[in-house]
Amino acid sequence: MHLTQRDAVSCGPAVAVVAGALLDPGYRRKLVGRDEHTVGAAGRAWFSREQGRIHLTVNRIWPRRYGTTPMGIARAIGAHSARYGVRYRWRLWWGRRDGLADVLAAVDAHWPVAMLLGNVIPRHWVLLVGRDGALVRCYEPSSGQVRTVDLAAIRAARLTNVGYPRPFAFVLPRSGSSAATRSATA
Repeated sequence: MHLTQRDAVSCGPAVAVVAGALLDPGYRRKLVGRDEHTVGAAGRAWFSREQGRIHLTVNRIWPRRYGTTPMGIARAIGAHSARYGVRYRWRLWWGRRDGLADVLAAVDAHWPVAMLLGNVIPRHWVLLVGRDGALVRCYEPSSGQVRTVDLAAIRAARLTNVGYPRPFAFVLPRSGSSAATRSATA
């Protein structure tokens, strides 16, 4: 769909909008209209405005120029997962010993998972949207593309095609949620 972030600090809100569209059919219709497959000019304009609205909503205290916090992303995505009785939370990446079991379980159950990346400091949000074995599909908002990343690259902090190499945090459904799986078409 080539949905790109509206400015240099809107990767988090772009990820939150795409996650919301994956989780909530009514919200998705604002983006794609009746077509359900194509984003037209009206959908792109809505996508840009919605990024701004989310940024204002979740960053009431945090300065906008520093992007969006993990707590803010969890709130924004959680607004759309609540219809399934599921709340989103955030957690730190545990380094190279992180098995990512909770992240992979969520992705395998069709829940989008936001991942905060950077070098020395956190700088960029992407969205894990699916998996084929050791390859994870990842929406990257600065390009608007869905790219494939190797699970081993996430674990080793050696990502190459999503902006930055190192994960810092994940925003995912709380474990023990009442809805363990979700239909891919919701």
